[in-house]
Amino acid sequence: MESESISELKKLLAQNYKIEKVEPRMFTSDAEVNIVRVTLASTDGKTKTIKAYREESHALREFIRNLH
Repeated sequence: MESESISELKKLLAQNYKIEKVEPRMFTSDAEVNIVRVTLASTDGKTKTIKAYREESHALREFIRNLH
């Protein structure tokens, strides 16, 4: 089953939002991460933030890594 944060990210990317920032940065070890905040921006300047905690944060970071 897909996590809520990944579903939200997919929905926003489909609406032409772009990932602006991932905190903590992607090169930080997953072992050190318990929360992830992803900030996205649309072409008209709107911003959205997605937060994921614990195991969901690891899944979200892995999903983002595999986008490219």
